[in-house]
Amino acid sequence: MTQIYPLSEGTFTIGHDKKFIPFDEHKHILEERPTGSLLVEIQPFLVDTGRDLIVLDTGLGFSNEQGVLQIHDNLRRHGYEPEDVTKVLLSHLHKDHIGGATYEDDYGNAKATFPNAQYCIYRPEAAFAVEKGAPSYVPQDVEHLLGLENILWLSGETGDIDGYIHFTHSGAHCPQHIVFLIEADGQKIFFGGDEAPQYKQIKTKYIAKYDYDGRKAMELREQYATQGRKEDWQLLFYHDVKTPVSKINF
Repeated sequence: MTQIYPLSEGTFTIGHDKKFIPFDEHKHILEERPTGSLLVEIQPFLVDTGRDLIVLDTGLGFSNEQGVLQIHDNLRRHGYEPEDVTKVLLSHLHKDHIGGATYEDDYGNAKATFPNAQYCIYRPEAAFAVEKGAPSYVPQDVEHLLGLENILWLSGETGDIDGYIHFTHSGAHCPQHIVFLIEADGQKIFFGGDEAPQYKQIKTKYIAKYDYDGRKAMELREQYATQGRKEDWQLLFYHDVKTPVSKINF
């Protein structure tokens, strides 16, 4: 049976400056953060289909107190090694989604965080990231990522990877955003990246200012809820503090 593991990097606030500041609910008060700050989890996912070991988005790339990449540490907590990962699926290339895709070794050389994995990148998003740059995209992170050898370039409005991983160009949070649907062992696992980032946002009809096309993002969330309920999807919520994985139950 396909297994899903959230790989939380922690809880953060993010304000208009696009900086992610660690947040501890036992020590910090949200109202003391800059006006408009959002409380978010940074939460890549590991999906073991038996056929592939898949990472969906890769977090900020933070290291723990021992200097070990947090995402490596999280993998090992579940009994896996970074070398075991076979695919990395990237919804888009914002800094909080690809910071953990690569790292620099002691000599300053960029290395793949998952050395045996195929990195699946939407080609139009790569071109847009290079053109757009900071603050949402970190040019060095994008350069390191696009310099990797084992990239599977995705293109078109829809497509498949190995016949069972489906991607769709959604383009609401940022112009070239994509979403993924994994069909394995009779399960359907949906990853909406930043177009379905939290469970409560699936339930609420609103237009967010941080989306490139807020109205389209709102309509997509309604679509995902309807289709997810009908087809019994498990949805993965990258920025949800309390509900990382859920089916639609409303």
